[in-house]
Amino acid sequence: MDKPRDVNQSGYYPQQVGIDAYGKGGFRFAGMSHRGSLLCLPTGMHAWPAASPPDITAESLKRVFAAADQIDVLLIGLGPDIAAFPRPLREALRARKIIVEAVSTGGAVRTYNVLLAEERAVAAALLAVESVR
Repeated sequence: MDKPRDVNQSGYYPQQVGIDAYGKGGFRFAGMSHRGSLLCLPTGMHAWPAASPPDITAESLKRVFAAADQIDVLLIGLGPDIAAFPRPLREALRARKIIVEAVSTGGAVRTYNVLLAEERAVAAALLAVESVR
């Protein structure tokens, strides 16, 4: 099997696709690898600078808010463990008619792939993890 190529320098892939693998600090999708966290949106796959749950803010999710009319469910991958997700941010997303599920990154990836395969209006904000559980 060929080694996956890296996502282009802009950190953007122009379509929403399933995730083939995660761990080792990044993700594999569409025959490519991406190091770091990832936003999976109807507008495409975007590099995301968030590295830990406190980095998940309205500012870091501005692309999600911009695409809110195309999203029914947002899966938040909080890293290796489940952490608290700020109520004001959850309510701001809910006000935009987005259902939020905040779980571990592994759970978010698996659910994202299922909902995407079902052609649901899904998005994911995924913190990169080193190891897979």
